[in-house]
Amino acid sequence: VQLQASGGGLVQAGGSLRVSCVVSGRTFTSGVMAWFRQAPGKEDNFVAAITWSGGRTSYEDSVKGRFTISREDAKNTVYLQMDGLKPEDTAVYYCAARPSSRVIPVYSQYYGYWGQGTLVTVSS
Repeated sequence: VQLQASGGGLVQAGGSLRVSCVVSGRTFTSGVMAWFRQAPGKEDNFVAAITWSGGRTSYEDSVKGRFTISREDAKNTVYLQMDGLKPEDTAVYYCAARPSSRVIPVYSQYYGYWGQGTLVTVSS
């Protein structure tokens, strides 16, 4: 299983960006896809997640109302639409997968598959 994240870049505060995560090598019909982020010198933090079955979502409080996670089953891809970006959103964003899970963990150790990360920089 491989996860390929892309779409990061430099954006001004208040702007928007969409990052993508393509899953290859396996088609998930259950389980959870999540986005985490890690700012320089800090630990990784849960951002958002979506279940493959049912499309149930979960968001970290600071991104609620600004970020939207979605999936496109035909492309085996998960997106994170980020609107109203703030400088504090600057981080490397990683996608992660936890197959065959009915709950949405918010701690990274529960996810077994990871993408390589994509850098999002928000300037003030």
